Amino acid sequence: MNPVLLDLGFIQIYWYSVMILLGVFVGGSLIIRESKKFKIPEDYILNMILFCIIFGIIGARLYYVAFEWDYYSNHIFDIFKIWEGGLAIHGGILFGLIFIIIYTKKYKVNTFRMLDIIAVGLIIGQAIGRWGNFFNGEAHGPLTTLEFLQSLHLPNFIIEGMHINGMYYQPTFLYESIWCLIGFIILFFFRKRRYCKIGQTTGLYFIWYGIGRYFIESLRTDSLMLFDFKIAQIVSILLVVTGLIILIVKSRGSMLENRYNDKENLDEVLF
Repeated sequence: MNPVLLDLGFIQIYWYSVMILLGVFVGGSLIIRESKKFKIPEDYILNMILFCIIFGIIGARLYYVAFEWDYYSNHIFDIFKIWEGGLAIHGGILFGLIFIIIYTKKYKVNTFRMLDIIAVGLIIGQAIGRWGNFFNGEAHGPLTTLEFLQSLHLPNFIIEGMHINGMYYQPTFLYESIWCLIGFIILFFFRKRRYCKIGQTTGLYFIWYGIGRYFIESLRTDSLMLFDFKIAQIVSILLVVTGLIILIVKSRGSMLENRYNDKENLDEVLF
């Protein structure tokens, strides 16, 4: 699979970058649309999305580089070649989360409601962005056979894309993309429930993504490691535990309290 979408000579446009940007566009559009229901100024949301993208990319790259320092310490300039891959989503989520907490506190916005707004857009963005790994020939699983891939009834272009250096690999990028797509559908309708409370969608996102990533990571052959443990699995466990705590805490009280879709309980955004 050729990772270059378009070669103009003086510049190359990579599929990886295009898929990341497409994920940002689709996810961001959903976030903007949802925020309008709560009369949140569009400038506020656009500003937040912009800085979330910047800090998310920085965090995702630093996270990846930190656990691959043996290589990057000898190839410093490669740190900046993000179009070649090497963005760890957990680092992006961490840095993005820190920024959102600071940003919402500064402008007196309910942090968990904002996270609920973001969660649905984020997970569909992840589903789309994973295809960047496909075009880069990375984030795949263990060796497999052509017969196994055909038994999954995959389109031929995916099967051929999993034929790397003369060998076939499991398409774990696709497993995660589908898992995130299903999660998007679940979160989308879960958030529409009349008695959905502020924070519950965020908690469910952490649980859903954490569970899926834990098991998918067990198949991946390019995992970031901490001693003999896969970092992504450790973080996934923490995500699930955090999500459970959020769901339990946010489910307390009357079902009529702190409802996400309560249009009478809105923050005045001083932006």
